[in-house]
Amino acid sequence: MERVEEHACPVCDEVTEHQILGKGRNPVARCQVCGSVHPISPTETKKNVFVRAIVSMEATSQVCTVEMEPVEVCRIGDHFVAECGEEFLGVEVTAIECGDTRVRKAAATDITALWTRKVEEVTVRIAVHDGRTTTSIQITVPGEEPFVVGEVYKTGQRRIRISRIKVRKGGILRNQGARVEARQIKRIFAYPL
Repeated sequence: MERVEEHACPVCDEVTEHQILGKGRNPVARCQVCGSVHPISPTETKKNVFVRAIVSMEATSQVCTVEMEPVEVCRIGDHFVAECGEEFLGVEVTAIECGDTRVRKAAATDITALWTRKVEEVTVRIAVHDGRTTTSIQITVPGEEPFVVGEVYKTGQRRIRISRIKVRKGGILRNQGARVEARQIKRIFAYPL
């Protein structure tokens, strides 16, 4: 009978289904995706690993931990729950450190540190331009809160209309109705009403 388990494939660089070919202390398996044969660690020794995570919270940073499965592959942009003492925070991975180098993805056991930012509650910067001067405003909102180009929002005593949104991944949204979550915003450009 064929035994199939999930393991990290060094060729595919992700967790895939593997056919177990040999038993014993150093078992081997064949990846069902690419067909490569390689040694695997026995399933019964798999225990979750705790990876050091530096969590950026705007002006401050805190060292926390993220619990991961040893074969789990982490990528920039992945979301995790970080344990910071008694507190648990939703975070997004911004950089992955393996030894002295930074990589775009890595297996949990290879990671030295995760550089993350808090995303469950974020500070959004808004530049309000009235034609002569620009005023900078900061608001704190839930990370999933959507902002839409062309919509009217109230910030404190002001009413503003969003004209553009600069996103963290580099682009600027200008089209009416373009929507993005607060955690992806670098800056909002608006004018007063």
